[in-house]
Amino acid sequence: MPPTVDLYGTAYGNFAEDVLTQVRRDTYGEDFGQSSWVTGIEYRRFFQLLKLAAADHVLDVGCGSGGPALFLAREAGCRVTGVDVNQAGIQAGLTLARQAGLEDRVHFRRADVREPLPFPDRSFDAIVCMDAMCHLPDRGRILGEWCRVLRPGGRMLYTDPVVMTGLVTNEELATRSSTGYFEFCPPGVNERLIGQAGFELVRAEDVTDNEVEVSHRWHAARQLCSAELIRLEGEETFAGLQRFLATVHRLTSDRRLSRFAYLGRKPE
Repeated sequence: MPPTVDLYGTAYGNFAEDVLTQVRRDTYGEDFGQSSWVTGIEYRRFFQLLKLAAADHVLDVGCGSGGPALFLAREAGCRVTGVDVNQAGIQAGLTLARQAGLEDRVHFRRADVREPLPFPDRSFDAIVCMDAMCHLPDRGRILGEWCRVLRPGGRMLYTDPVVMTGLVTNEELATRSSTGYFEFCPPGVNERLIGQAGFELVRAEDVTDNEVEVSHRWHAARQLCSAELIRLEGEETFAGLQRFLATVHRLTSDRRLSRFAYLGRKPE
């Protein structure tokens, strides 16, 4: 079994390093501090699907280093609260918000989604969760919590990058899950859990192409900066992350693992 590698600790703990800024720029084209499979073009389209307005308060679940939350606030003009279990990510987010002068509109707090969300009922107008749902246990309960903290008529959108749409070997599965806790599911499970949580499913869309492209660019960008990254991460972590990204690209290119976006609405 491939050794576990710390993708998120590396990305968040070393967020401000010049080499990681360069890797993000080469990977995404538009660097807003993301460490998922989402690009600026795709995220803006998701904002439109959510019908965000400047008066809205958005919850960003699995906010990572905070860059996407700040991007959302700047693009849509709304308030954003980001939650993540990774303390290094939260600290990076707080620093970015302060540097951007957005502390009045963007807030971050550490929260473990295995516990009830630390917010009252009907606190938010929308919820986003980019490529983090696969890391969260007890998905049905989590979706129920989202429904609780959303106002009636509010919308949520999340992406799941590990939907099982083909045959995957045990070695490939181990490598794909080497960066932390994962839950893989077959088609139809997300749709069913969304309905059971009390949401109306508005849209389920295959967005695998983004993961195919980003995984390829991320691997190539890191390879170009290999010497600096090895000094920063160590040889074992560098090699493990390259192996992880190559496996993601192969599985998604073959459509054996797919990425879907799910848009749900809480009934009035």
